[in-house]
Amino acid sequence: MASTPPTLPVTNQQAAAQSQPPINTPAFRTFFSRLSTSIRDGLSQRRPWTELVDRSSMARPESLTDALSRIRKNLAYFKVNYVAIVSLVLAFSLFSHPLSLLVLIGLLGGWMFLYLFRPSDQPLVIFGRTFSDRETLLALILSTIVVVFMTSVGSLLTSALMIGVAIVCLHGAFVVPDDLFMDDQEPANAGLLSFLGGSATSAASAVAGRV
Repeated sequence: MASTPPTLPVTNQQAAAQSQPPINTPAFRTFFSRLSTSIRDGLSQRRPWTELVDRSSMARPESLTDALSRIRKNLAYFKVNYVAIVSLVLAFSLFSHPLSLLVLIGLLGGWMFLYLFRPSDQPLVIFGRTFSDRETLLALILSTIVVVFMTSVGSLLTSALMIGVAIVCLHGAFVVPDDLFMDDQEPANAGLLSFLGGSATSAASAVAGRV
């Protein structure tokens, strides 16, 4: 009776490649950890919302110069609150247009999973064709241009930003700045700048690592 020959181990490179995570998990976690920390730090420096709607501090500006001066001072003091208001307007506009929201989510997902947080040693393969980092970046840039300028997403975001800025300017023009609250404006500015700077730095580092 013939004996069964021993089975030799075979390395399945395709299975090994499929077992790799689609994104660079440590970088992905670090980015969102820094982002969430920056958001918490920024929001912790916001001014009380009751102070934002205090009618006793509101008065009609005497002139355009007075209105612009008030806007400048109130923007420095309520900066974090104003950013939150504009963000809420953007969120409301996107949620009221689900299709545009899905398109924007798909675009952001493409940037994150196909370029920013994809492992550098794992090439992008679609339908059997391997794409270099430059080709992937070019495709994402073109997709972004198409989505922003040739679909309703761009006009929706522009309209929402204009509405948010109009609300901020209207509020800033009618609130009489108090010299007392200008003394402690630095912590609010620091919190917001930390949030914006931390997010921008993390994203720029991810892009620079691929260029």
